[in-house]
Amino acid sequence: MMFFMLPAWGMSGAAATLVGQNLGAKLVDRAERSVFVTAKFSVAYMGIIMIICLLAADPMMWFFTNNAQVHDIAVEAIRILSSGYIFYGIGMVLLNAFNGAGDTRTPTWVNLFGFWMIQIPMAFVLAKHFGWGPTGVFWAIPVAETCMTITTIILFKRGGWKKVKV
Repeated sequence: MMFFMLPAWGMSGAAATLVGQNLGAKLVDRAERSVFVTAKFSVAYMGIIMIICLLAADPMMWFFTNNAQVHDIAVEAIRILSSGYIFYGIGMVLLNAFNGAGDTRTPTWVNLFGFWMIQIPMAFVLAKHFGWGPTGVFWAIPVAETCMTITTIILFKRGGWKKVKV
């Protein structure tokens, strides 16, 4: 999963740099546009990777293991986790854009809330109380990431990051 995310991570670093440079040059509109352009590239890349993972999860796992039990759970994990790849890509770009603007609080709070208030409790509830086991844990990840990305989009569009003084 992380191997496929590395290019999107790189794009998110580029977005942070573009935001910082453009805000420093007092080109606020250009900073915002650069984030959305970078997010579009990230969506395109992550969309392709999502399709590959959904279609090729089975052969990918046979490359790593010939244990049928491990293989079946891993294929399920790849398919479920990859369902959120587009949201992962958008979220990474936008959260790093906050960092580039000097707003480190917003990404901290989004991540803290998303992981500790949504993902971990949801994984526990789905796995234990609903009896989904590992499947519940797998589903908690893209659901939490999607919630975090939607929150990040809302916060980014509000524009508070444009006024941060560093």
